[in-house]
Order: sequence, then structure tokens, then C-alpha cells
Amino acid sequence: MRSGAPDSLRTVVVALITNLATALAKLVAALFSHSSAMWAAAFHAFADSGNEVLLLIAQRRSGRPADEQHPLGHGRAAYFWALIASMAVFALGALLSVHQGIEGLLHQEPLLSFRVAYLILAISSVLDGASLIQARGQLRKEARTLDRTFREQLNLGSDPVVRAVFAEDAAALVGNLIAFVGIALHQTTGSAIPDGIAAILVGLLLGFVAFQLAKRNGDILIGGQAAAPLRRKIGMLIAAQPGIVAVSELVVTFIGPRQAWVVARVAIIETIDGAGVEKLVRATETFLRSKSPVIVRVDIVPRGH
Repeated sequence: MRSGAPDSLRTVVVALITNLATALAKLVAALFSHSSAMWAAAFHAFADSGNEVLLLIAQRRSGRPADEQHPLGHGRAAYFWALIASMAVFALGALLSVHQGIEGLLHQEPLLSFRVAYLILAISSVLDGASLIQARGQLRKEARTLDRTFREQLNLGSDPVVRAVFAEDAAALVGNLIAFVGIALHQTTGSAIPDGIAAILVGLLLGFVAFQLAKRNGDILIGGQAAAPLRRKIGMLIAAQPGIVAVSELVVTFIGPRQAWVVARVAIIETIDGAGVEKLVRATETFLRSKSPVIVRVDIVPRGH
């Protein structure tokens, strides 16, 4: 199994268990309280649970070895399934939440049990926080391995699984707070309008998270390059090799989570013969793979040889 894959699997399993628990609890609370915000929070939790199921599929499919039809392996399956999860499950949860909020505004009903709603939101926040801590721990661990800050790893990391779990758990905590405020205002004012608005805001938050995750996964699927800092670092490492004059072209793409493919066209000192060029190319490829755990394939193309 690839380095980091066990951590990602553990992160998804923890998130799935906590989200299923919070989803069922919020559903019960929504049935008892008739709160639109609580219904939206329940839809959010169920969407997160469905997302985790698809992320488990992504984890399994992307770990299959290379074959004749897939010489680069199946790593990009992770981005495909993560894209499906973000667009289908998250978007569905967002639409249901917004619809519930609109219904709550059009057909205002008094809340029946504030205490149950508050209790479930508090318990859900604890569980969501535990899952968030697990995801954050994995991101911090990977950031240290790659000599990055936490924020850089969150934005630039190639693992769509842990990024999705962290994003959804953070959104769940914010959603819980929005629902709490909406219900509290309903209790204070006697009006169901804040409750309905809170449901709509939860849906919009879920939609925003879905769009951001889908955009990132889509960029990688269509062959988008790795972030500029990583490309610059790789380019400098190649250019520093004895015998290489310049790097005229460099492409760094991800073929899977923590799996970068480097293709570089380089200018080599003209006095080096054919055997020397081949030796230099092999040495450079080996050197790059040894410098970063995410570089799994390197193709150096000498210019003019």
C-alpha cells in the first residue's frame, strides 16, 4: 500500500462513523423539533456520510496496481470518485437544505423541543471535532514530510480523500453553529424566519464546499500541473545536476494521491557522449525520486541527443 494510504483510510473510516452517528441523531432531533435548520444539518450529515462511502471506493480503486490498459496505475480513480462525491452527494445535500429552508420560510411552524436540538448539536459538534482532529493530524504529518506548512499542504496536497474529510468536518462545525444560532433566535423572537434562513445558509455552505472540492479534483483529472512551488523545487534540483546546462521544459502532474510524474526536457553539455548522457539521465531520475516521496516516475528527455 502506498505511503500515507493507511492514514487516509483511517481518516475516512473515523469520519464515516461519526457522520453516520450525527446524521441519525440530527434526524431524530429534526423530527422532534420541526426545525428547518436541524433538518438542514441532518441533510448535511447524511451528505457527508454518502461522501465518505464514495471516498472509500476512491481509496480502494486508486490502490490497484498498474496493468496493460493502465500503465500509470489507477491512482487518478481517487480524483474521479472524489469528484463524483463532491458534485452528487454534496450538491444534493445543499439543494435539500436550501429547499428545506425555503419551505420553513413559506410554512412557518413553531419549534417543539429546543432542548433536544441544542443537545444533539452539542454532541454532533464533539463528534465532528474528533473527526476534524484526525484529518488535521494526517495533514500535519504529511506537511512535515514534505517540508510544508499546514495551509500549504491543505491547498497543495494531492490526496483528495483527506482534503474532502477535513473540508466537510470544518463545514459541519460551522453548519452546527449556524443551526444553533438560527434555533436560538427562533426561541428568543418566536419567529421561524431565523430558523429558515439558517437552513438556507447551511445549504449554501455545503454547496460552496462541493464546488471547491470539485474544482480541485477536476483540475487534476484534466492534467493540471502541480503547484508552482513544487515545480520550481524540482526544476532547481534537475538544473543543479552536473552535466545539465538548463531545463527547457518541465511538466509535473499527479497520477494519483502522493504520486507525481515528472517530465523534463533538458540541455546537456555537448562534450558528453551517448553513454554519458544515458548515465546522467538515469542518475538524475534516481536522484529526484530519492529527494521527494511523492515523485514516483521521472522521464528526463535530453534536448538535441
